[in-house]
Amino acid sequence: MKSIRVLIADDHALVRAGIRALVERIKGVVVVGEAGTGSEALKLIDELQPNLILLDITMPDGSGFDVLEHVAKKLPNIRVIVLTVHEAGEYAIRALREGAAGFLPKSAASTELEQAIQTVMKGDVYISPETSRKTLIEYGKGVSKRDLLETLSPRQREVLQLIAEGRTTKQIAQLLDISVKTVETHRAQLMERLNIHDVAGLVRYAIIVGLIEVE
Repeated sequence: MKSIRVLIADDHALVRAGIRALVERIKGVVVVGEAGTGSEALKLIDELQPNLILLDITMPDGSGFDVLEHVAKKLPNIRVIVLTVHEAGEYAIRALREGAAGFLPKSAASTELEQAIQTVMKGDVYISPETSRKTLIEYGKGVSKRDLLETLSPRQREVLQLIAEGRTTKQIAQLLDISVKTVETHRAQLMERLNIHDVAGLVRYAIIVGLIEVE
């Protein structure tokens, strides 16, 4: 298997050094670059094409959210874990809304960083247990997002929930007693209706609107 190429973006050199030391202990993971500002992160992302970015929110010359926006629009295959001192639910929800695959407070244990990396590189979403589930759900029930949910048919909601729970297309077809082709049609309609274009995005949406619980 190819190594996971990681870029660390944080404005504190000592913090970057600490994160780098932790990451380099993980088998199959290599740090390819470090950035101390938002603009530097954007430059290195385009130059180095990492598989994963460990991203701080608060940086000079372009925030982490600016970096997230760039990655989501230009390089959606790159996974991003927001690694920050901001533990409040609103930061986690905004990060997920804007394309992050994971949210991890800097106070988290070092073993959790490895777990988060493994989770997001499998295409799943990782949210630290330190981030309150109640807070996430409270902040996640935004009016516009909930309004979109209300436009879905009951069957579309069922399909969305099962996708978010990690079920395969075949499993969904069996559970709902419908054809695989019908499941694929529902998934395509969901993506069009919600303006979401990948499964990870559907998972994030389901978390944001409280359709599934964050464990």
